[in-house]
Amino acid sequence: MLRILGSPRALCDNLTRREMLCAGGLGMFSLGLPDLWRLQAAQAFSATPKHAQPPPRRSHFGRAKRVILLYLYGAAAQHELFDPKPLARAEIRGDFRPGATVVPGLHICEHLPRLARVIDRCTVLRSMSHPFNIHSAAYTMTGVERVDIPMELNPRDVRHWPSFGSVIDYLQQQTERTSPKVPRNIGLPFPFSSRSPQFQRAGPFGGFLGPSFNPVWTEWEGTPTTVVSRWNGAGDVTVADPYLEVNLGGRFLVSSAARAGPDLTLDRLHRRRSLLQQFEDARRQVDASPAARNLDRYQSMAYSLLASPEMRRALDLEREPAALRERYGWNVFGQATLAGRRLLEAGATVVTVIWDEITIANTAWDTHFRHFERLRDELLPGLDMALSSLLLDLEARGMLDDTLVLCLTEHGRTPLISNTARGAGREHWSNVYSNLMAGAGIAKGRVVGSSDRDGAFVRDDPVSPKDILCTLYHLLGINPHTTIPDRLGRPSPLVAEGRVLYQALE
Repeated sequence: MLRILGSPRALCDNLTRREMLCAGGLGMFSLGLPDLWRLQAAQAFSATPKHAQPPPRRSHFGRAKRVILLYLYGAAAQHELFDPKPLARAEIRGDFRPGATVVPGLHICEHLPRLARVIDRCTVLRSMSHPFNIHSAAYTMTGVERVDIPMELNPRDVRHWPSFGSVIDYLQQQTERTSPKVPRNIGLPFPFSSRSPQFQRAGPFGGFLGPSFNPVWTEWEGTPTTVVSRWNGAGDVTVADPYLEVNLGGRFLVSSAARAGPDLTLDRLHRRRSLLQQFEDARRQVDASPAARNLDRYQSMAYSLLASPEMRRALDLEREPAALRERYGWNVFGQATLAGRRLLEAGATVVTVIWDEITIANTAWDTHFRHFERLRDELLPGLDMALSSLLLDLEARGMLDDTLVLCLTEHGRTPLISNTARGAGREHWSNVYSNLMAGAGIAKGRVVGSSDRDGAFVRDDPVSPKDILCTLYHLLGINPHTTIPDRLGRPSPLVAEGRVLYQALE
């Protein structure tokens, strides 16, 4: 058998000019009027089955109180991550050797020595597979049935479904009477796909729930201390990459998208809020479209975040011992992971930490070029420090038992190494790849599924990204068959397909 192993735009959410003028004229800095939105959302939610015929209750159903996702954008290679293939021929096996772990018989890449010592807290999924061989983080993070390249490169494509963080934010809003002191759904270290001018990619966004259910993003204010050479398709360019190393004085702030601006103090904001409350009756005449309601929710979020001491304390990493910060890694991914743990402690439900591309495409974990060099010197050490430190840190604080930890990527990479002029690389490959789960009812020291000898195809127990989403909702005590209203108010399932991975649970 022959097997080939290597080959005039609308405003956000269609906000009209008239709606913007109405909202801007009456409430530029106000908290907004969420009354009608809440009423309509609650009616739509109550009209759909919240937990229609839930599965038999098991000890792990509802075990998770919170979720942290470490997302490796660009597609991490299964061979150099959690599924080494020492028996494959050299052009498939690659440069690295398998490394022993504390779990007998379980080997991962030799360049993940810290994770090897704590992998007995985890389940490794070695049989991930799906048919979409593109960089669609949205397919990994949302319940959407299918994706294509126009969707991948357009977060505002109307076909997008909400990410799981946005769904959880939406569902919790229906049952909680007061706004949380810390946002339920937070993304770090900066807005996704905001550091590469070439593309704007879809992923952890609100989809048909609207942009008001996007994560609240942080920004990293700091200086990268390492400059590297990157290939942009035409030549080498120098890139100051914060995922390699940053100065010790860096800090996280709430993104400007959710802040009122540096010249607007808390006292001034309070006074403006009081004044604008006098316009309450007038504002009730503003069109009650989803776009206007999204705008109101953004304004409300900006006020609550600026006024929240819990948010400020959670993002203040100087409260942590320097030795702990060093264990997470003096890079933006490690520090964001530590900040993510602090945000979970402060009350966040979902935290997403993304290793994103910087300056140009084909960076982060998209290793078409200089694959082994970048993995050895940049990517694997940073992941090793952050993920192992997070697991031990959560465990020491008694949080691992009810915190779901996910380390995900959107697809794998080709078994056959490409011998390019820019250094050996691996291309896109979604037929099989690896992910990792831990905490909150996930089995310890287990491997689910397997790939063939070349790491090319699933050998047994194929797992879809939708299966991970179903398992996530199950652990949070949410039936994956729950429905929410789409853009037209029609009931839509949280996940288009999939199953709970009981074989990955305790």
